[in-house]
Amino acid sequence: MKKMVLSILVENTAGVLSRISGLFARRGYNIDSLTVSETESNEYSRMTIVCSGEDEVLEQIRKQLLKLVDVKDIIELKDGASVCRELILCKVAVDAAQRQQVIAVADIFRAKIVDVAEDSMMIELTGNQQKLDAFVGLLNGFEIKELVRTGITGLTRGHADMLAGELE
Repeated sequence: MKKMVLSILVENTAGVLSRISGLFARRGYNIDSLTVSETESNEYSRMTIVCSGEDEVLEQIRKQLLKLVDVKDIIELKDGASVCRELILCKVAVDAAQRQQVIAVADIFRAKIVDVAEDSMMIELTGNQQKLDAFVGLLNGFEIKELVRTGITGLTRGHADMLAGELE
């Protein structure tokens, strides 16, 4: 199975997310990760969708998305030609003896300690999926009380812009 990361420019209107997620649901496709936000123009939103499947299925997903009226453009974010990042917030149970160990792990990954309580610490880390997975792996010896990941978001490198002329 192959993984595909799509950056989809859509009109910023009510129901767009529902229509796109409905397309996936009706056809039995799974969304591995989804992020949505307004772009530099409040007329458009950018969705970053990560999905997995065989080549034929992934091509079908792309074709079906392009048929939706709200979809203005789709770019596949490929390794090397794009920058993709994800954010993680992780609350770890710690006592006084463990606090320095968790701080040391956070420092290795250039993570930020964003909250400290008597019995826990919250850590924020941004990076690619492999970096975040490695970070969580190093926290295995500690009790992770809560963990949340934003999902992947990304842009193509260089001058490749989605509908650059239309957004001005």
